[in-house]
Amino acid sequence: MFDSAEMRQAVSKADYDAQVPALREALLDAQYDLLAAKGFPVLVIIGGVEGAGKSETIQTLNEWLDPRHVHTHGFLLPSDEEAQRPPMYRFWRALPPKGEIGIFFGSWYSLPVVSRAFDATSEAELDRSINEIRHLERMLHNEGVLILKFWLHISKREQRKRLRALQKDPDTRWRVNKAVEVLVDRYDELLEVAEKMLRETSTGEAPWTVIDGYDHRHRTLAVGRALHDAVRSRLDRPEAAQLVTAAPVAARGENVALVRGLDLSQRLERDEYKDQLEKYQGRFARLVRSKKFRKRSLILAFEGSDAAGKGGAIRRVTGALDARLYEIVPVAAPTEEERAQPYLWRFWRHVPGHSGIVIFDRTWYGRVLVERVEGYCSEADWMRAYDEINEFEEQLAGSGAIVCKFWLQISKEEQLRRFEEREQTGFKRFKITEEDWRNRERWEAYEHAVADMVDRTSTSIAPWTLVEANDKWFARVKVLRTICERLEAEL
Repeated sequence: MFDSAEMRQAVSKADYDAQVPALREALLDAQYDLLAAKGFPVLVIIGGVEGAGKSETIQTLNEWLDPRHVHTHGFLLPSDEEAQRPPMYRFWRALPPKGEIGIFFGSWYSLPVVSRAFDATSEAELDRSINEIRHLERMLHNEGVLILKFWLHISKREQRKRLRALQKDPDTRWRVNKAVEVLVDRYDELLEVAEKMLRETSTGEAPWTVIDGYDHRHRTLAVGRALHDAVRSRLDRPEAAQLVTAAPVAARGENVALVRGLDLSQRLERDEYKDQLEKYQGRFARLVRSKKFRKRSLILAFEGSDAAGKGGAIRRVTGALDARLYEIVPVAAPTEEERAQPYLWRFWRHVPGHSGIVIFDRTWYGRVLVERVEGYCSEADWMRAYDEINEFEEQLAGSGAIVCKFWLQISKEEQLRRFEEREQTGFKRFKITEEDWRNRERWEAYEHAVADMVDRTSTSIAPWTLVEANDKWFARVKVLRTICERLEAEL
């Protein structure tokens, strides 16, 4: 893979000086057109061997582009806060919004490559990282992100020559620290792992471009031209970006019994409800204060029919907790900021660290529920969302999160009764809207969407619990009991 980059391609100073002004102007034009269109973000990943000019290339891009709309991030080892969350958490938070350019110096590639080269991880773990990266980049591409990946390469001999030159000069000696020396000593091992990583992650949606870093002028022009051409091509031909893949959804009617077969007549009497509520609230409180929970986290996801009692169930959950221990995230229509990012971005931001508890009142499942039924996204978008959600939850579980998902179901008749009650009760009027009434007309469509959702995203690491919620007391106790049982099984 790196043979073509060993040609020591060079550009004379005269040629470089002649080409740079036109390239810079074209890059700025493309950047401003990108900003005006706000149709997609651009993510530039700069990788390569030590001494190949990664930092210099990034500095040049920031000089040539309008820096007000370029977000440059250098990633080192994860901080203590980041280490408590999924590996992709810190990269998600740094993604550029639509219309802007993000540059990653170090990325989701760095740690897997270095860890494997130093035998800190196994080949199987490297393969797992490769699979996660391919899945992430495919999802970002399908969300419209233009991903450009550059590997800047020099030979082992050239690398050592540059290292010695830096060490001899008092003004540049500081750039060669112990960490750099260690990486240089492992050139062969790093290159072997990097070649596999690049080969298996150079895909149609996010290909790698290997650039000879021997001559800084050639390197700079090559990266600048590639960035310009890719942005301009996407702006001029946006349809060329469409590369969406998704598994087929089960035929309508095959799984709807998951919802329609629930026994909604189950009830609790007042005294039994009070006893059970106190029992499970106390049990829950003790579990989240235990030593074993200190390196875990809890994510509670609530979905359900309109007026099914999600808010009441959530209040009984938080009634067992110190207010400093949890965060409730109410999910409504996305804001302008959120619409400028990939769909899952606004949920990634709230992922808790160790011993944290986050409760989502409506969730990332909106894409396969309301957005699917109401036509707010394309069929391709919600079809691929199942796999993306499963991968998201797998990463949450892999970082120590315990994910509990609840669908609260009521009958159509009970929903009508609650709607009318809300309209007639002054302090409950805010709970009922015209949209709630309109959604009743799509009751059957929502049943099929819920059935598909449960069928395709109820996994061993993040199972769905269907809650019969015609009786609010029964529903609240079932939710608390389920949380306690999951915590006990996990801890």
